[in-house]
Amino acid sequence: MKKLKNLITNYPFLKILANRYVLVLIFFTIWILFLDNYSYLEHRVLDKEIEEIEDNINYYKTEIKKDSASIKHLKNNDRVEKYAREKYYMKRENEDIYIIEFEDDKKAEKEAEAEKNK
Repeated sequence: MKKLKNLITNYPFLKILANRYVLVLIFFTIWILFLDNYSYLEHRVLDKEIEEIEDNINYYKTEIKKDSASIKHLKNNDRVEKYAREKYYMKRENEDIYIIEFEDDKKAEKEAEAEKNK
């Protein structure tokens, strides 16, 4: 007991920490921040997941808008033909198609694919 009194006289802030209300408050704070099922740390993880999901929602909404615009353009027969020729290299009868690829284009395509896969 003497040692405790000596500590309190040497360090006056220990008198405040020895108060039972302060001890309960410290315990409650530690419990809420770290130990509870609804702890602050758990909320941070859940908030990050929510942000990621909201980013995905925004990305998919923009992609849907792009796809809707391209679908509207493909309702015209001339546009369908142009798309098929460019994308799938389709051709008409008695027509030859020559595909010329440059090394710079190949590098750009590989870099784009690498970015997509990340």
